[in-house]
Order: sequence, then C-alpha cells, then structure tokens
Amino acid sequence: IGSNIPAYMRYMTVTFDHFQILRAIGKGSFGKVCIVQKKDTKKMFAMKYMNKQKCVERNEVRNVFKELQVMQSLEHPFLVNLWYSFQDEEDMFMVVDLLLGGDLRYHIQQNVRFQEDTVKLYICELVLALDYLQSRHIIHRDIKPDNILLDEQETGHVHVTDFNIATTVKKDMQATSVAGTKPYMAPEMFQPLVQGHSGYSFSVDWWSLGVTAYELLKGQRPYHIRSSTPVNDIIQMFNTLDIKYPSSCSSSMLSVLGKLLDVNPETRLSCLKNIKQDPYMTDVNWDAVVEKKITPGFLPNKGRLNCDPIFELEEMILESKPLHKKKKRLAKKVRDNKKDKSSQVRNDLLP
Repeated sequence: IGSNIPAYMRYMTVTFDHFQILRAIGKGSFGKVCIVQKKDTKKMFAMKYMNKQKCVERNEVRNVFKELQVMQSLEHPFLVNLWYSFQDEEDMFMVVDLLLGGDLRYHIQQNVRFQEDTVKLYICELVLALDYLQSRHIIHRDIKPDNILLDEQETGHVHVTDFNIATTVKKDMQATSVAGTKPYMAPEMFQPLVQGHSGYSFSVDWWSLGVTAYELLKGQRPYHIRSSTPVNDIIQMFNTLDIKYPSSCSSSMLSVLGKLLDVNPETRLSCLKNIKQDPYMTDVNWDAVVEKKITPGFLPNKGRLNCDPIFELEEMILESKPLHKKKKRLAKKVRDNKKDKSSQVRNDLLP
C-alpha cells in the first residue's frame, strides 16, 4: 500500500469487492485500466489490472512485481501514486490516482500544439519528479508523452506513470540493461550493446524529457527512429546528429532543449540545481510549482473523457472475461465447486 495513505488505513485488507467498477479507459504495460469508486469513501481511482495467467504466459511476472515494489516506495505530486494493491484467483490489481486529463500522446494525436509557457511549466514539474526519483535511486527509463498524464480537468498538471521498466541503481553505480522506447532512449542506452561500454545513469531520463518537450512544441520528434531501426543505425545517427529546433520558440527555450538533448551524458542538463540556475528558469517560483499554484496554459476538455472510447467497447464486447462480470463469474465458480464437493461426498458414501 502506498505511503500516501493514512497509517490506520495501510493495514486494512482491501479487495475487489470494495470497489464499484465504472468504465474502462485504457491499456498500459501492467494490463488494462478502468475507473473505479471505493464504496465506503466514494473516492474515485484508476484501477490497473492484469490477468495472472496471461502474465505468466508473457513472462511478465517479474516486471509486474518490480513495478509494484517501486511504486510502493514512492509519493510525489507529479507522479501517479499507488494507493492499494491486491489479487484474486484471476487478476492482479493496482489502484492508483485517477487522472482524467488524458496522456500527452492523446493530445498530440488530437493535434494540440502546446504553447511555450505551457511546455516550460511541464518541464519544471517533470524535473521535480525526476529529481525525486533520483533521490530514491530510480531511473524511470520510459519518459515519453504516453507515460505523462494530466490531472483533474480544471488544472492540467503533469504526472509520470508506468514504472514497468524502471530500475534501481545503487550509489555511484550504473545500469547496463537495454530498456525503453527507442525514439526516446538516450544515445548511451544503446552503448551497453557495444563491448566495453560501462553503462548509463539518471541523465537518460532527462534526454527523454528533452525529446518529449521538443515533440510537444513541434508536433514531431527531433529525429527519426522507429522501433524496428537497427541499433547500429541508431548509434551512427547519434554520431552525426544535427537537430533542427523549432523557429517559433524563444532562444532561451531552444537553449534548454539543446542542453537536454546533449549527446554527451557528462555535459547534458540532468540536475535540478543546474536547471534552476539556467537563465530561462530564473523567473520560476519553484515553491508555487510544487504546490500546483501555477495554472498550465492548456486545459483538457471539461465534461469529456480524454481517451479513446474503444477501450470501453473492447471491455464490454471483445473481452472474454470482462471485469464488470467478475463477481457473478467468481460466485458461480464457488457454487460449482460446492456442488462438486457435495457430489463427491455423496459418491464416497455410496456402497
């Protein structure tokens, strides 16, 4: 259970029966996601769930429990925080903050062009999240628009989600395994595949932030890499990388983007102290940022669920074991088991 829950609640047994299922809203690395309401408090949450059998078949058990372990130790205003976790005979569940503003990928696909002031605030909020993760020795490894959610529709602040491939590194150590989404992965993340390279550290998340900020401003990424692009081609591209920055941005914003998208991790902007000292950030009230007192220039549509409605149809029509029928399904299974046991007892008593 997340540390953001009052102490007296942390040791309460919470099950699927404590929640009312409202509707499906999406998919993530953990599985599917739906909106739920806790029956006693009426508080709304997002419930992420994954079928246990499918988890085993896809060899994802280790990643699921790793994500759960990471999230249990975190609490921050710009993260998606964990409240409860539990399982039943069919599924594993994680109950997290409900953020109805949609993810940034959705809004990019809706042709939203984010203004520079909005992106500047997003950068400030996200570097606070990255600094917090670094203080917990965590590299997220998958910062991208898909994994940045906007909160309540009246405010629109950003929150980092999806810790499925996050990794924890000990002090002064580096990570070496290759993980992430290729177009957002820092150059040094591909180098562990090259014999003799030592690895990478927290600055890879700051590179991903730079790619994300660029994409929000221009509507496309600063270079062309696909999931199918061979690693050797990617390494060669980074050796000759020449980024064309958006002409509509101020020179100060372009300077920050350039420092985030520095191919050399040693000189890349990857420290909260340094970004606070950057000339572009000298006017930022960081206390107001932490307290969410600065309203972003972009607000998601009110009265509208900012996600693709196809998820609801999939859950209701295509899913063989839909979540909203779980209670009836499990109750029937219990009744059938009782019948089987009763029948077995009668058979045992027959001569």
